[in-house]
Amino acid sequence: MQVSVEKTSELSRKMTVSVPENIVQEKMAARLKSLAREVKIDGFRPGKVPQHVIKKMYGERVRNEIAGDLIQTTYYDALQEQDLRPAGHPHIHSEDESEGFKYTAEFEVYPDISLEGVDQIEVSRPVATVQDADVDVMIEKLRAQKKTWSIVERPSQEYDRVTVIFSGVCEGENFTDGRVDNYQVELGAKQMIPGFEENLLSLEVGVNKNFELSFPEEYGNEKLAGKVAQFEVEVVSIEEPVLPEIDEAFIKEYGIDGSVDAFRNDIRANLESELEQALLGKLKNAVMNGLYEKIKTAVPNTMVDQEVESMMKPYIETAKRQKMKLEDLKLPRDAFEEPAKRRVALGLILSEVIHKNDIKQDDDKVHSTIVDMAKSYERPEDVINWYYSEPSRLNDVRQMVLENQAIEWLVAQAKVTDEVISFDDAMSKQG
Repeated sequence: MQVSVEKTSELSRKMTVSVPENIVQEKMAARLKSLAREVKIDGFRPGKVPQHVIKKMYGERVRNEIAGDLIQTTYYDALQEQDLRPAGHPHIHSEDESEGFKYTAEFEVYPDISLEGVDQIEVSRPVATVQDADVDVMIEKLRAQKKTWSIVERPSQEYDRVTVIFSGVCEGENFTDGRVDNYQVELGAKQMIPGFEENLLSLEVGVNKNFELSFPEEYGNEKLAGKVAQFEVEVVSIEEPVLPEIDEAFIKEYGIDGSVDAFRNDIRANLESELEQALLGKLKNAVMNGLYEKIKTAVPNTMVDQEVESMMKPYIETAKRQKMKLEDLKLPRDAFEEPAKRRVALGLILSEVIHKNDIKQDDDKVHSTIVDMAKSYERPEDVINWYYSEPSRLNDVRQMVLENQAIEWLVAQAKVTDEVISFDDAMSKQG
């Protein structure tokens, strides 16, 4: 076997593999001999068909089969011989010659990544704590979840629930199928298009109101997106929210037997657990940003294409569920290119950090991570068993833990500055 490699771009390679004719003939002879014992041909007894007849009838098919086998058996040997690490599947072109068999394999290789400067990464580490006010806010949210409604005889105001009859017309066409009866709108919930809820403020029962609004440009219905519509509304009833008292009965609904102090302590513990994960996520994001800025690397196009496909998959599935064409979602592939390149680059760099520094997965951390994730469920043991019962689920957690260990290593090398932030800022998805 002869192997030659041509570098066609920074990461692209064209590898040519040649196999001598004598090897091809040896394999053909063995295959044809075996075939002669199996085939049945009129005029010949089983196993007595002459080789030249077998070769004439099956030679071309057998040679093609051997060509496929040779590609499979020699491709990885050739890669090892040339010390090449392909990123993705090759494009193979074969050509059968009178003097042997030859094929070319075109593929991309993984980049050589230098980690020089990794200890110069500057990272802002967010620091936050759970304050009494944060606990108070959460308790108010829990009360709001259990709120009831009470009819009032006054003009509507923010946070009220207003029941209305309404209709809408756009470009002369009614788009509400006549009128919508007894539709409930919670003022301030921002469930309607911008401006609709505001137009229901300070109205009394029985009042009719006409107003004009523009639908958002990104509105889901193409016929209405960005267009002006006329609405007619009649107020049927107005209700105000009634929040429950924080008493023993209320506390028990959240699985706590005890005092208000015990309830607050439980909420604080949950918030602290969520805060810990949020801070870890923000720190990880800060490290990744620093890593991407400091360590530059080329990325294989085939891996970027795979990442783009992965990022687009949820949108494609949504389009299928809604029986829409993908192009109707107006999601140009180009919009995913840069984020995909970033993901691929960071994945490669992080893998190099793990490999070069011999970072090993900590099984104890894997277990404690699963235990932490299970705590918020009613039957934690079932959740733990669920993870350990399926290798793919367990591997996802293992990969996450290994990445977190790599982040810890990078933080230990980086120039870290602590930044005190509020609980709300810590829990926000931005940054």
